[in-house]
Amino acid sequence: MTLLAPLFLSHGSPMLALDAGESGRFWQRLGAEMPQPDAVLCVSAHWNTEAPTVGATERPATIHDFYGFPEPLYRIAYPTPGAPAVAHRAAALLEDAGVPCLVDPERGLDHGAWVPLKSMYRSGIPAASLSVQPRRDAAWHCRVGRALAPLIHENVLVLATGGAVHNLREMDRDGGETPLWASAFDEWLAAAVASGSEADLLDWQRRAPESRRAHPSPEHLLPLFVAYGAAGPGARGTRLHAGFTLGSMSMAAYRFA
Repeated sequence: MTLLAPLFLSHGSPMLALDAGESGRFWQRLGAEMPQPDAVLCVSAHWNTEAPTVGATERPATIHDFYGFPEPLYRIAYPTPGAPAVAHRAAALLEDAGVPCLVDPERGLDHGAWVPLKSMYRSGIPAASLSVQPRRDAAWHCRVGRALAPLIHENVLVLATGGAVHNLREMDRDGGETPLWASAFDEWLAAAVASGSEADLLDWQRRAPESRRAHPSPEHLLPLFVAYGAAGPGARGTRLHAGFTLGSMSMAAYRFA
C-alpha cells in the first residue's frame, strides 16, 4: 500500500472557499501532487468533544459553522461521499489502543475540513471526521495519532486542520504587519517540528515563546499532534507552506514522516 504521510494544514478563514488566495492555491497544488488517497480522515479544530468521536455518515453535510460572513459563502456545498468504513476502522484502532471512541452516524464536515478539501479535491473524495478534545493535552492527541498510524499504510490520508498561530482577538482584519509574538511562535513551532523533538512539542505551552498569546485556547493546535503521532515514533515534519493572513494568523502547513 502507498504510505500517505499525515498532514497538518492551517485552514485560515472560511473566505478561502470564495477566494482561494495563496494558501488555497497551495492546497490545490498539494492535492494534485500527492498520491490519490482512497479516503480522508479529517481531524478538525472545529469539532470539540469530551471523548474522541468519529463521523460515520455516508453523506456528510457541509456544515457552515461560522457567522457574519457574506451570504454566498453559505450557499457553498461540498457534496463528497462519506467514509463510514474508515470511521469504524479508526474507532476500532482507538479502542484497541485503550482510547474509548464514540461513533456519530450523522456528523458532517465543518469548515475546518471542507474548505481545504474543496481546494485539494474538487471532485470530492470519501471523507470522515475525527474530533479533538480541548480539555486534553498534546500528549493525549499524540497518543490518538499513534493509534491511527495503521491508516497511513491503508491509503487513508490523515488530514489535520487548525492553525499554527490562532488568536482571533488579535487578528487584523485589514491585514498589516505580522507581529513579532506571532512570528516568534510560528518559527519555534517550525523548528520543533523539523527536529522531531517530542519533548518540546508535547510541552509546547511551557517551552514555546508567546504560547498563550499564539493560542489563548489550544484547540487549533491540537490536530497537529494527531498528525505527528500518526506518522509514528521518531517522526519529523517538513514545512510545506508558510505565511500569515489577517496580520497574525499563520497559514503554515506540515507533512509528517
